[in-house]
Amino acid sequence: MADTPETASNGAAPQATPVKMNVLAQFVRDMSFENILAQKGVQGDVQPDVQLQVNLDAKKRTPDNQYEVILKLQVTSKAKESGDTLFVLELEYAGVFHVENVPDDQLHPFLLIECPRMLFPFVRRIVSDVTRDGGFPPLNLETIDFLQLYRTELARRASAQQAETANA
Repeated sequence: MADTPETASNGAAPQATPVKMNVLAQFVRDMSFENILAQKGVQGDVQPDVQLQVNLDAKKRTPDNQYEVILKLQVTSKAKESGDTLFVLELEYAGVFHVENVPDDQLHPFLLIECPRMLFPFVRRIVSDVTRDGGFPPLNLETIDFLQLYRTELARRASAQQAETANA
């Protein structure tokens, strides 16, 4: 009896082709750090309140199986008591990835969950160094749950689409 694609000669299911991902490049696309505390000359002991916004973007590049993933951060630190802004850091950090053997229906989450996980340690280091070099204690970002971020964005888009259809 001839083997079919569904079974191997030993009767077991065929092995799935393993996912292949390589980081081809990573770089700072854009960065801005503004030390407002130094510009205004705020004095005294200031307790910071740090707010973090994270956005992700992914796009296909011209070569086959290459994608650019961009992790965008905006970090704003304000004084807890007065609400005065102490500093603002905006960072766009990109990675170029070669990705193979990911099913089409799983490519979008793969690019927006797994790829940012690979970039995050480097982003964390940059944020720490820039805040330290800017005259503040180094800001060590907590680990970002990219899976939860992805799910939240999907839910936001679904509710926005429902609201749009209800208003039409």
